[in-house]
Amino acid sequence: MRYAVSAAFTAALSLASLSSGLNIILNNDDGFGSANIREFYRLLNAAGHNAWIVAPVNDQSGMGGRSVFTSSSVLTAASEDNLVPAGAPSIGTDPFDKHIWYYNGTPAACTFVALDYVVPNFWNGTTPDLLVSGPNFGTNLGPFLYTLSGTIAAAYAAVERSLPAIAFSASNSAESYLQVNSSSNPATVAAKLAVSLVNQLAANTKHGKPLLPLGYGISVNFPETTGSCMKPPFIQTRLTGGADVDFAAFNKSSGTFHYANVVPAGANTCINGDCSLPGETLVVNGGCASSVSLFTVDYDAPTSHNTTAVRKSLEPLVQYQNSTTSLLKKRDQTRYSRG
Repeated sequence: MRYAVSAAFTAALSLASLSSGLNIILNNDDGFGSANIREFYRLLNAAGHNAWIVAPVNDQSGMGGRSVFTSSSVLTAASEDNLVPAGAPSIGTDPFDKHIWYYNGTPAACTFVALDYVVPNFWNGTTPDLLVSGPNFGTNLGPFLYTLSGTIAAAYAAVERSLPAIAFSASNSAESYLQVNSSSNPATVAAKLAVSLVNQLAANTKHGKPLLPLGYGISVNFPETTGSCMKPPFIQTRLTGGADVDFAAFNKSSGTFHYANVVPAGANTCINGDCSLPGETLVVNGGCASSVSLFTVDYDAPTSHNTTAVRKSLEPLVQYQNSTTSLLKKRDQTRYSRG
């Protein structure tokens, strides 16, 4: 299957640096010592950005949007790869880089720790322009994994706090940054691709303007980058379309369940957005292409005949009240703009 390639995204692959860098928070769910986040951090700073890591001390994959803060002030066990010993504070910095922070919490919790502790106390009055999450070890394709992924949750937690965010997921296997020893390492390749997209977005955003509209985020997935597929083009996609969901498969011999995949209509019905866009699952699994899907944190059903029908079926028990008669009061509207 062939797809139209955005010229702007292709051009972004050649961007090496910017005249004015962004202030960026990096997070993930694989842990602060993972190869992918460390290479992303290194290359973002090399491109002229001011990037800081605030990420889980250990692997927190599959936590979704859970915001769990540790109840212990110290680590009860050493971090992954023994980067931080047991007994160290539950929040702290890498022994060799004070811009790399770890926290013993879920990805969403790390986003909030970054915004509410690290930035106000250690950024000297600077505000973030962007949060990036990942690249994850493994893709996060479709609406089911959107809710399950800690990588994507770290991003949408930031979006819900009015900070633009991008989640990146790659197809490479897990490894420590201590194992990266060549520029062709899959972690380095994924990081280069991620930096190119950040640079493109920054280059097209005027100073003083937010990188993304309020409530919007981006989810990016990379295919396996080997052989002839080292620079997979970026394709504009949507979450639905060919996406799978877990299926509870029963093993009669063991008497236990394991997950399998099913592609149901419910997870692939186009309700919002541009239904002409290809599904991200089909794009990434169909060949050498990267998917770029916009998402919003407004999960409300759109105005349609289906929504009207559901509303009517709930009357008169559920009353209709529009925004002009709402009793809700305006709350905090903090936004982050590119400085």
